Amino acid sequence: MSEVVILTEAAALQIKEMMKEHDETDAMLRVAVKGGGCSGLSYGMGFEHELQDGDTTLEQHGIKLVVAKNDAAILNGTKIDYKQSMMGGGFTIDNPNAIASCGCGSSFVTATNKGTPENC
Repeated sequence: MSEVVILTEAAALQIKEMMKEHDETDAMLRVAVKGGGCSGLSYGMGFEHELQDGDTTLEQHGIKLVVAKNDAAILNGTKIDYKQSMMGGGFTIDNPNAIASCGCGSSFVTATNKGTPENC
């Protein structure tokens, strides 16, 4: 089985900068899936200090990652990268389980989980 979430070095560097900026250097990064968005599901990332029952934990490039048990199957093999361009930068998420996504790139559906779409 592959890693639940794969964090690139570029993404890890950006996350470390954000952790330093927000005085969260001892936090973990929670990667989550929530209902909503144009397609029905959307991604979420945030700093976390406590584990919940059933959480999967892993460490990559010095970042401690946390994924909830219910989100692990949906996110399995998902790659998080950070791209910098002349227009600014942002995280990109490549989820091999997504069968469709909307134009904003942060909302998706999988073959087994469609969520509840919202208006964009």
